[in-house]
Amino acid sequence: MAIDVHRKTAIKLVGVVIFMGAMAWAAVPFYDWFCRVTGFGGTTNVASAASDQILDRTVRVRFDASKERDMPWEFRPVQREMEVRIGETGLAFYEAYNPSDEAVAGTASYNVTPYSAGGFFTKIQCFCFDMQVLQPGERVQMPVTFYVDPAIVDDREAHNVHTITLSYTFHVTDLPQEQASARLPAEDPSVN
Repeated sequence: MAIDVHRKTAIKLVGVVIFMGAMAWAAVPFYDWFCRVTGFGGTTNVASAASDQILDRTVRVRFDASKERDMPWEFRPVQREMEVRIGETGLAFYEAYNPSDEAVAGTASYNVTPYSAGGFFTKIQCFCFDMQVLQPGERVQMPVTFYVDPAIVDDREAHNVHTITLSYTFHVTDLPQEQASARLPAEDPSVN
């Protein structure tokens, strides 16, 4: 009898560990999905086309740029702000420069403030969707195409938003395999 009790306890403990592991694994994609659906934490929407409705009301969009401590790039918005009509497609550029003597890969994280506007700020195309690789001394201008969803005027919390700030932070990312292997010194065939 004591063996059956120990076996049941062990099976229950294994089940709890498996359940907790599954929940930990699912937490990140679930949180990402939740933020995208609700705009929580300033997470933006993504669309494949422009808005089909443009209102006469305008909103000021400010652009902010930062980078993690170890990122060697220089990174800044080309223009600090613009005014767009709600629903109108806006196009802004950020500039990145790699002053180092080696290729550096980076990935941008982003958010929108105030957070109540996050669910209404919609990106059509953005450099933040893909990893960026800058060669030594390379300077690039990276576009972001966006609009503010007209539904913002009907939202109880966001209808009084007159200024939205779009912020990006660039983080160092591992170079893609083909570029990382190109950085390795060639073997000297005479050293055999």
